Amino acid sequence: MAGSCRGGPVGEGLPIGRRVAYWRGRRRMSQQVFADRLGKSKSWVDKVERGARSLDKVSTLADIAAVLRIDQSVLLGRDTRHSEVRARADGVERVRAALSTYEMAVGRLPPREVPPTGQLARTVEHAWTTYQHARYPQLIEALPRLLLDVQRAYARDPVPGRESLVEAYRVTASLLVKLGEGELAWLAADRAMAVATGDAVLVAAAGVQLGQVLRATGRARPALAVLRAAAYRIAPPDLDAGPPAHLSLCGTLLVQAALAAARHGDEGVTASLLEEAAELAARVGEGHDHHRTGFGPTAVAAARMVAATQLGDVGGAVAWHERTIRAAGWRWLPAEHRAAHLVDAARAHLQAAEPVDAARLLLEADGTAPAEVRHRPPAREVLAQVARSPYAPATIIRLATAVGVSPT
Repeated sequence: MAGSCRGGPVGEGLPIGRRVAYWRGRRRMSQQVFADRLGKSKSWVDKVERGARSLDKVSTLADIAAVLRIDQSVLLGRDTRHSEVRARADGVERVRAALSTYEMAVGRLPPREVPPTGQLARTVEHAWTTYQHARYPQLIEALPRLLLDVQRAYARDPVPGRESLVEAYRVTASLLVKLGEGELAWLAADRAMAVATGDAVLVAAAGVQLGQVLRATGRARPALAVLRAAAYRIAPPDLDAGPPAHLSLCGTLLVQAALAAARHGDEGVTASLLEEAAELAARVGEGHDHHRTGFGPTAVAAARMVAATQLGDVGGAVAWHERTIRAAGWRWLPAEHRAAHLVDAARAHLQAAEPVDAARLLLEADGTAPAEVRHRPPAREVLAQVARSPYAPATIIRLATAVGVSPT
């Protein structure tokens, strides 16, 4: 039979009773046990599975899905995940094509009218806002056209088009890291660094994404060297008189460097860099988003949690998580940042053998920014691990099934 639902013959053409029987078998429940959990008779279950009794009540469908620990869309055979995966893959390929144009290098004139510089700058700002709200499907759809426009604008007039091009490459790299496209993200970050060369602020801003890419692709040691150099280059001689925007860039680069050191297992360097970042964060304060960094004391506290997890200090990680979410600046962090933190905290709780707490945090992350859980490979991995726990609540099983992460 064509179609499947993670290994079973349960395509859209199969009657719902057969799908119920299939998933009951997967859960190793007899008809009697299944009936008891539903509060129905064994005869009722038998008739449903044979198709002799219809299932037309929403409440009954919901009860069956909960007992079987699957999403109702799976029970009904309405699985839209494959089209979502295809759309995301198509979007990534269009971004790849946009990054593969070399009009700037060969001096080719723009083949069509390019939006004015101010309009392009606003479009790039909107792209960043979309990213920070974790609307990844919308952003991947919009980026190819934006990249072509900013590249053509830069080819037409490099001076006014430079900043928008760097920022477009930065947001592209950030999104591609989220989607697990590390090598393509590296191309975008490298392009940003190349265009930014000569402008210390733009280089520092592009360095943030380069650091993210290097860490995401397992290059912790070179990331540490690059990030420290970029941080100290942008650091003001007098910290008390330094512009908050420069302090934010410097502090964010130090945070990235600290996370690279933690990935490399260097506890002393990690602690030292985070202390430097905390000192800068105290000067910047909360509620700012200079150069799309979201840098401040709460951001540093969140980074301490990630670093502790990477260093194997799960007790410290859980403590830093609690401190982070109680901080006044928690609500000022972008939704993307908060949801990513909650996923990282779920990983820490999982390492501490606390799957119920991990499940709670994943559900909170899904409520904060669904795409952070549903489209980001590391988050899906944590979700799968939690869903496989014998103590996983039904709510997390339904979420795992709904996003295509098999709990079995």
